Amino acid sequence: MFYWSLAAEYMKNYVKTKLTYRADFWIEVLSDLLFQAVNLIFILIVFRHTPTLGGWTEAEVVFVYGYFMVPSGIFGMLFNIWNFSERYIVKGEMDRVLTRPAYNLYQVLLENLDPPSLFGSLVGVVIIMLTWGELGLAFHLTDFLLLAVFTVGSVLIYAGIFTALTAISFYSDAPTGILPLMYNISSYGRYPVNIYNKVIRFLLTWLLPFAFTGVIPASYFLGHNETGLTDLAPYTPLMGVVVFGIGLLVWNHGVKRYRGAGS
Repeated sequence: MFYWSLAAEYMKNYVKTKLTYRADFWIEVLSDLLFQAVNLIFILIVFRHTPTLGGWTEAEVVFVYGYFMVPSGIFGMLFNIWNFSERYIVKGEMDRVLTRPAYNLYQVLLENLDPPSLFGSLVGVVIIMLTWGELGLAFHLTDFLLLAVFTVGSVLIYAGIFTALTAISFYSDAPTGILPLMYNISSYGRYPVNIYNKVIRFLLTWLLPFAFTGVIPASYFLGHNETGLTDLAPYTPLMGVVVFGIGLLVWNHGVKRYRGAGS
């Protein structure tokens, strides 16, 4: 209950801030939606020149992109810690966080909530619904439940990878450009992995499993058995738990190495 009440207080403060600067809120929403729209338009342009992409039709790839947007938006809302190194390490705000009774990562996440990112998830849900009907896919209650479970697993994969990468700040005083690079790599998960060579396919599936944040769970509903992805889809929640667990281990070990801003 303590953590729920803490989250509620942070959300109240966020709402108060945005009510003061309402234009900033809607600019954030608009910029995020425009970014997603550009990515979708790119996919549509590609299919103006080819009927299929690695055996996937336009509607199927758009479906994958719709699914990709859902966990991506949720992750963006909860794990908006791109400036962690500068704010918490360089400026020393981690000292303040560590003097409080709540778990340090939980506090950092609450201080950087980005609810406008959820609009991307809502757009993703709309895309899924539209393409679901266009593809003529049968719908069952279990599909809705599996979609929710897969989404949680995908969010945990994002969270684990980027939490571990953010924790690099505890080990190195010099800022690194690895987070933007990794964010760009994560976008490959919205395309069918069979269009890549074997090395990239292995990287996106098992080392940096961004394929589990898009094409693999989406393929379960599309029934792409010939690609072998459907068989991997049920492992999405397990992959999420494992990757997030690794991310927490790296973070907790990094916090133990932290000696304060003065050091």
